[in-house]
Amino acid sequence: MPPERDTPQPGLEQQVRPGMQVRILTRPSHRELFITGVPEDGKSWEAVRRAVADVLRDSQARIVSLDVFGDSPGGDETRMLSEAFGGISYPVTWIEGGSQAARGIGGVHVWAVTRVPVEPLELDGRIVGSVFEDDHARYCRLSGLAPADSAEPREQQARDVFEQMEATLRNAGMDFSDVLRTWFFNDAILSWYRDFNRVRDAFFRQQRAYDGILPASTGVGARNAFGAALIGGLLAVRGKSDDVRAAATSSPLQQPAMDYGSSFSRAVELVMPDCRRLFVSGTASITADGETAHIGDVDAQIGLTMDVTAEILQSRGMGWADVTRAVAYFKRADDVPAFRRRCADRGIGPLPVVCARSTVCRDELLFELEIDAVAIVGGRSSR
Repeated sequence: MPPERDTPQPGLEQQVRPGMQVRILTRPSHRELFITGVPEDGKSWEAVRRAVADVLRDSQARIVSLDVFGDSPGGDETRMLSEAFGGISYPVTWIEGGSQAARGIGGVHVWAVTRVPVEPLELDGRIVGSVFEDDHARYCRLSGLAPADSAEPREQQARDVFEQMEATLRNAGMDFSDVLRTWFFNDAILSWYRDFNRVRDAFFRQQRAYDGILPASTGVGARNAFGAALIGGLLAVRGKSDDVRAAATSSPLQQPAMDYGSSFSRAVELVMPDCRRLFVSGTASITADGETAHIGDVDAQIGLTMDVTAEILQSRGMGWADVTRAVAYFKRADDVPAFRRRCADRGIGPLPVVCARSTVCRDELLFELEIDAVAIVGGRSSR
């Protein structure tokens, strides 16, 4: 890991190691590490955890959030994470869907920072978020938000998660107008996605979200260790000056999601003095008129999804080399090689991606992709 410098120059660097990739965003006041670990190339989960822990220790970075994609070890999650990364003072999202290293399914994403304090956020005695600040903004990452009572009707559980978002943001000195990105992992999503959208729409009206920027978002089907109808998370950023601004970004190849009743932006861009950050929503094989394309053809669905994603990146002057984090969601684990082939055919790689087995929000959709990317303003990039 490169040593810290007194006056670091802005830049985005990458490190690639067996089973792990690290993107390092150097900023004037600190560094941000986006760590992607996957148990491939014969690596065990334990080896991946050790490698991630080594990066965190060597860089003296503090974890902001941890996302795990893979089956939980049966109630031992806290002990396992504590042994790997030290005491848990950060929010964790644990998405179940099978850890199948041989098929390329499963992995972890870690967001960590150096040189700046990270404050944990608690709700009802459980850590559900992190807050940190730099010269330009205050950042709040919430994750693993679960309803208080998983026996309640699913719509009530969804309302509870949204209310938790509001309450925790308020405790962090922020509100929903600061939210740029949301994540929702809904158990049995196909049986109640319309109901979930009604709850989200009502909450957004209450928060006057339609008067501002709708967050970028992912909503996929996946189980969780709580046995709840869903778990949620978000990223909120509050700028300290007019030099920090956010804007919704349209998709050149798809219509706004609002046109067919889903309340999210295709992407959101955050512009700061030293960098631009792009958060691209979960993207799937949907045509410009909102219909599912290439039903039954996973190769074609992956191809269109990557075309749409590439066009969004290009529209903001970015490319695949600027991606800091990605999650590829597969309805069928056997389709992971098709995605790998598409990446190779397009000369994309290495991509910091975790592949997860999840249900997409339409039964005929076989694949979905979400990404984050960064472009440096007046600095160096990893390209």
